[in-house]
Order: sequence, then C-alpha cells, then structure tokens
Amino acid sequence: MKTSWKTILLWTLPTLVIGFFVWQGAFATAPAEFGKNTASTRMSYGRFLDYLEAGRVTSVELYDGGRTAIVDAIDPQLDNRIQRLRVDLPNNAPELIARLRESNISFDSHPPRNDGALWGLLGNLIFPILLIAGLFFLFRRSNNVPGGPGQAMNFGKSKARFQMEAKTGVLFDDVAGVEEAKEELEEVVTFLKKPERFTAVGARIPKGVLLVGPPGTGKTLLAKAIAGEAGVPFFSISGSEFVEMFVGVGASRVRDLFKKAKETAPCIVFIDEIDAVGRQRGAGIGGGNDEREQTLNQLLTEMDGFEGNTGIIIIAATNRPDVLDSALLRPGRFDRQITVDAPDIKGRLAVLEVHARNKKISEEVSLEAVARRTPGFTGADLANLLNEAAILTARRRKEGMTMLEIDDAVDRVIAGMEGTPLIDGKSKRLIAYHEVGHAIVGTLLKDHDPVQKVTLIPRGQAQGLTWFMPDEDQGLISRSQILARITGALGGRAAEDIIFGDSEVTTGAGGDLQQVAGMARQMVTRYGMSDLGPLSLESQQEVFLGRDFATRTEYSNEIASRIDGQIRTIAGHCYQQACQVIRDNREVIDRLVDLLIEKETIDGDEFRQIVAEYTEVPDKERFAAVL
Repeated sequence: MKTSWKTILLWTLPTLVIGFFVWQGAFATAPAEFGKNTASTRMSYGRFLDYLEAGRVTSVELYDGGRTAIVDAIDPQLDNRIQRLRVDLPNNAPELIARLRESNISFDSHPPRNDGALWGLLGNLIFPILLIAGLFFLFRRSNNVPGGPGQAMNFGKSKARFQMEAKTGVLFDDVAGVEEAKEELEEVVTFLKKPERFTAVGARIPKGVLLVGPPGTGKTLLAKAIAGEAGVPFFSISGSEFVEMFVGVGASRVRDLFKKAKETAPCIVFIDEIDAVGRQRGAGIGGGNDEREQTLNQLLTEMDGFEGNTGIIIIAATNRPDVLDSALLRPGRFDRQITVDAPDIKGRLAVLEVHARNKKISEEVSLEAVARRTPGFTGADLANLLNEAAILTARRRKEGMTMLEIDDAVDRVIAGMEGTPLIDGKSKRLIAYHEVGHAIVGTLLKDHDPVQKVTLIPRGQAQGLTWFMPDEDQGLISRSQILARITGALGGRAAEDIIFGDSEVTTGAGGDLQQVAGMARQMVTRYGMSDLGPLSLESQQEVFLGRDFATRTEYSNEIASRIDGQIRTIAGHCYQQACQVIRDNREVIDRLVDLLIEKETIDGDEFRQIVAEYTEVPDKERFAAVL
C-alpha cells in the first residue's frame, strides 16, 4: 500500500513533539555520570561517618562538585567483603577532606561534566529547525495540490479547468438525438473558425448560449463537442465553484476567469449548472445571500459591461431556467437559448447506434424496436440501458447481447432489480388477476396503448407488472386517450373487486390510484377537459421561494369544491367502465390468469391472440358515449 506524504507528515510532526519533550525531561532529570562502576546502593551520611571512624572505608571518589561520593567500604555483615555504596554529601562538610587525609584513605575528585547542558541546547535548536522544515515542506507540496493549505492565498483565483487546445475526444458525430441543437451550435463553431464569413455581412458573434433541458439529455456532451470541433482554448467550470463562504470570493473568481479568457481569446467558457450562481436576486426571504448576488452581479458585468469581451463565447447549461435572473437571460448576455430535450424515436435510434459501436450485439437485435420501447428515455438513460445489457451478457457468459438481455435491462432500468418469484398460492393468484385486469382493459380500449407484456416476476416494490408500449411518440394527447389511461390504471382494482369481492381488495392499487388522481386533476385544472370549461386553473411552473411564496390561489373555494367534484366524477365513470370490462370478459380473464400463473410472463402478441378468440375491441365512439 502506498503511503501519501500527508500521512507521513501527520505522523512525523507529533512524533517529533513527543520525542522532544521526552528528551528534554530525560536530560533534566538524569543523574551525573559516576564512572563505569556506578553504585546502586545508597548509604546515609551518618552511617558513612560511622564507617569512617571504624576504619571500614577503603576509598572515596567525589562527583558532582563534592555533593556525591562513591565509597568502597568493608561490610562485616557480608563476611568483610568490599561493597560499593553511594553517599549524598551535605554542602557544608569541608572537614571531610581533612578526615580522609588523617585516616590515610585514598580519594579522588572528578570535575562535573556539562553534557546535559550541551544536549539541552542542541535539543532547543534542532526541534524548531525540524518543525520549520516540516512546515515548509508541507506548504511547498500543497501548492501543487488543488484545494490544499497552500492555496489559502488563492481563494480569489478561478478554479476553471483550462485546455489550450481542447482535446475533449468528443465531436458532433459522437452526439446524436439532438440535431436541432447541433445545427445551432455549428454556427458558433464556424464563427470561431472563420469569423470573417459573418463579419463581412455585419453579423456579430453571439456572446452567450444557454443550453436548457432535463438532466441526461446531453448538454455537457454538446459543450465538449463544441470545444472538440472548434479547437480553441476551452475553460470549463461549474456554477457551484464560484460560491464560497467568504463574501467577495466568487466575484473575484469571475474576474480572474474572464481575465484569463481575454488573454487567450477567441475561446470558449463553459459554465455547467449555472443556476447555482445565476438564481434570481432579491428574493426577500431569509435575507438573501450576499455572496451569491455579488457573484452574479460580477458575472453580469463581465458578460455585458463597459469593457468588451470580443472573442469570448460563454456556453452555460441548466435544467432550471425558470429560476434564473431575468438580467442574465436578456439579449446581449445569453443571446440564444437552445432547448436540448429528450430525443424522439429517430433520435433514440441514433443514440443507440452511437453507443452500440463498441459493444457486441447479435444480428437478431433490432435497435429500432428498442427505440420504440423506450419513449421518454434521454441519451444518458439509453447509454445506461446498453451498459446494463452488456453487464447481463457478461454475467450470462454470452458472446453478444440479445433481445433477452436488452428487455431485461429495460425492465431493470424502469422498475428495478428482479426479485424472487412468488410461490403458488392465494396471493399469487390475486396479483395475477390484478395484472390481467390492467392488461385486459388496456387491450379492449381502442385509445389505450397496446400491451407489451404481463409478468408476475417482482421488480422493485411491485409484485407484478403490466407493460404498455405506445405506437409512436405522442407530443399531444387527446381527452379520449387520457380517459383510456385512467380506465386502464383502474383495471387492477376493478379485477380485485369483481373477482374477490370488496372485502378482499388489497393495497396493491395504491400507486395506480395516485396516477389516476394526478391525470384527472390535470384534465380539470390544466387542460380544460371538464364541465368547468376551457380554463387553466393551476400553473405548470414550479414554485420558487420568494417569488411565489405569498401568491394567492387562482380560484375561489367554490371552484375548488367543483374541481374535487369533477375529479371524483371522472374517476368514478372510468372505474365503472373498467368493472364492466371485467364482468363481460370473465371467461378469458380466468384463462389468462391460469396461463400467467403457469408461465409467469405473457408477451403482448400472445395476450392479444388469446383475447381475440373471445371478444372484439370496442370502437372509440362507444367508449366516449359511455363516459
């Protein structure tokens, strides 16, 4: 395991500190050196005098300036053997030397050594030097680490990632499904490469391009493609990197970013998630955020201030254009707003072809069928779909992915991981009737999407699933189609009610009822598809704190009561229609349930073939008349 320099330093500095104090304490408390044969046994001064008078002392060595003596004495208790003893002498005993001479006892005096003071001085000098050297090493190394301690003086510097020649590895050919956006952005690339073509007719370069769209549609990928195609210097930064806890730091970073951009113009500045810094100013709730507002003000000034930023094109991306400040969106700052929406069926097919280049796919796989089955998928969703299919292929040890792996990947992405199949019993039969109820109602309603498959294999929180596949992308939905979807969503609860009785109705229809309530309310309050008339009573715009916090409702209590009544009427009529379909087709439902319990999955074609043996699909006029 490789140890980083920070870890080594964190362990070394505390060790030096502890070692220094231990060292100092050792030299402060260590006794003087008493020779090679230092005595370990002590003897009192009074006893030493007794031994001296009795003639038992043979030699004396004085240490530590005459304060300590090492005495060789004859001990009668040890068979008159000589014992080496240590004696602490008082300071006021000058007569001791005279008595030793009178008794003809050999003695020697050793001058005190100054080693302790020397080592103490060295310790006091070495430790500060080591500490300063360690701190110098720390700050020197951290200067090369983004965000390290050495960056304390660089708070105001821009954190933009800069490439002199933008080799992002992404070109327009690698971006599919957003052809309209690519056409708009190709003009920006052409202007960067050949500006004289536009300036000759008086056109000026757009200062800013705002990419708007839901997450995963390819906004960041488009910015990389622009940089790759243009081949000009490319600055990339996220909106959140401008905002810091210190007031004025974000504005300083904006100034530093544009200063660097001017030095390398023409160039591209890409700001991802600009809503983090470009939200509306002066919301008035909670006092606001001065740091964010100062950063936004500086950004507005740099984009269209007194100084021109010729040759600098700002490309920003966001999925929340409704919360951006209006001053940021005006012409002269962001001249163009390009919508990058989820691709249609042709766009999904193109995206699948791009992501299928480096994957082994069997010849039987139809990417067009996959594109038709994945309405609403973004480019990121489709890339994840093929990656999940490739993982399943490797897990099953196949040479190439087939439609089975792709279908399983679609189910996993939409509904979650596959669970353990239910054992045969009452619960499994009830779930089978519930799912067949959805499928039979959806099949017998002309305006409903066709059934793709019915399964009892649990996925995520669902114990069973019924998949519907639209024939084409539906930008506009008619009233009859919405009513058909509401009726199909109520088919499961209707089957439980008719087959098992009201007392055996389960909580399995909870999610279905939420969808029913949402669709019915939108019919009444947004699309004018009720007896209240063609009125839009609710805004589709999300609430923004400060702007919409205190706004009143757009209708009175009486209208609110009528809205609730209309929702109940729509749901009640659709539920009665679903119950009638279940009663009229009980025989085929029982057969389909037995088959579903046996096989656990029935695909749409087989399901429709069995239903066609018993009944015909009602026409649109009959369905509308009943409702």
